Amino acid sequence: MKAALFHPAAIAAIRLFPDGVRRELGKAIFDLQKGASLGMPVSRPMPSVAPGVSELRIRDRHGIYRAFYYSLSPRGILVFHAFVKKSQATPKQDLDLGKKRLKEMLHEKV
Repeated sequence: MKAALFHPAAIAAIRLFPDGVRRELGKAIFDLQKGASLGMPVSRPMPSVAPGVSELRIRDRHGIYRAFYYSLSPRGILVFHAFVKKSQATPKQDLDLGKKRLKEMLHEKV
């Protein structure tokens, strides 16, 4: 099973999500760790962030929640950005922050 590695800011954001959303997100990440290939509506590719990046998509009565992840790292599943989505399109600010955090995690010394 692959490891799940979280950017500190992503885990901080996820901790603020409602319990049900955190459970669904956790299950999806666990499935990814076991090698499952997730598709719509749970996961969607995000090539605008970087090749190999996807987003987990969770919706509940409180809102829409997203977490960017990268599954091509030999270290495991990298979860590098999580946020509450408030508009139809993913805001440029979140895309840029995702790119920056992925770069940080990819260049981390293990």
